[in-house]
Amino acid sequence: MPLKLEMPLVLDPRAIACVHSGWQEIKAREDGSDRFAAVFYAQLFTAYPQLRTLFPAGMSDQRMDLMRALDFVVDRLEEPDPVIRFLHQLGRDHLRYGIRGAHFAAAGAALLAAVRDSMTERSWTPEAEAAWRRMIAGLVTVMAGGADSEELPPYWTATVVDHIRVLGDLAIVRLQADNQIFYEPGQYVSVQIPQRPRLWRYLSPAIPCNDRGELEFHIRRVSGGWVSPAIISTTAIGDRWLIGPPLGALQVDRESGEDVLMVSSGTGLAPLRSLLIDMSRYGRNPRVHLFAGGEYPCDLYDLETLHQLAMTNPWLTIVPVLENEHDPWWHTGPPTPPVPVGMHSVLYGQIGRVVSSFGTWADRNILISGSPSMIRTTIYSLVHGGTPRERIMHDPLP
Repeated sequence: MPLKLEMPLVLDPRAIACVHSGWQEIKAREDGSDRFAAVFYAQLFTAYPQLRTLFPAGMSDQRMDLMRALDFVVDRLEEPDPVIRFLHQLGRDHLRYGIRGAHFAAAGAALLAAVRDSMTERSWTPEAEAAWRRMIAGLVTVMAGGADSEELPPYWTATVVDHIRVLGDLAIVRLQADNQIFYEPGQYVSVQIPQRPRLWRYLSPAIPCNDRGELEFHIRRVSGGWVSPAIISTTAIGDRWLIGPPLGALQVDRESGEDVLMVSSGTGLAPLRSLLIDMSRYGRNPRVHLFAGGEYPCDLYDLETLHQLAMTNPWLTIVPVLENEHDPWWHTGPPTPPVPVGMHSVLYGQIGRVVSSFGTWADRNILISGSPSMIRTTIYSLVHGGTPRERIMHDPLP
């Protein structure tokens, strides 16, 4: 039976419970995530064989992105507004693969087939099937609408103008786009580099959008990754990158006047840095506490920039957090400078526990950016300490 395209993303509690339990069952199986993603892409490429050539030969990262996106959607079915915004943006982002609105019906059918294949016969009840059909139909409708409504190009082109090796495994890359790229501070974009054609990776601009088309990315090598090591080691001035449409919803509501807590680790600082630089253009802002974390002192690679922002913006407080007091023995760079005079002294410990040790942050809007594990542990610490979960924002694909 074909999947009907309607708009049922607002599900009743019983349907949401069916989807939640089914998704947990799928992921609980030993090979659940791999099998689910494999069935999905097999079904999609059977329906549209020509799409296969648009994706990389190795699909492991693509499959992980699929599972992360579905995690984000399923976890937030009770609050459909951020899910709808995310799916609308994700539909636009798929334009870089040549996928258009009509392709999403096949994607929905492939998704339903993957769910059916991954659940037991006992769990795949008529009620469960109806709930999944409604959820998937809403999902693909919103994504198709996002793809069909986009007036911007599927991607922009930009030239590398600077490559700074900050640490052995971390680089800052600056680019000049051929045309102005539009994104909101705090959002992230997909990029493709010439050394890894057809492999797109998500990166967060560390500066706000500007009319000169300037971009800055902070990239850390991911162990076992294909793209980040190439960016760190082989990127050269003059390289031509492709930049996809913006995604993400990290933002500061300046009009509400509600104070903000930001928590970052490593290069997860980038989108929060972009937000802070943008906020510094305004005379009035809510109070912001940023806990900037790292495993070692060298991980606080941009502390001087944060210090300068705090010195000129009295609404901003920076708190550095480290897990270790000294740099590791294998750190070959120059000695890490001390915390700038006037900044809060370094706090030590796992960042989620350090932040939650200050009590509940129930009166703050909370933005978290970092690795998936850092985000999970920080959310757990905050919620366990009494912070309302609905106060916490983070992106699904950090």
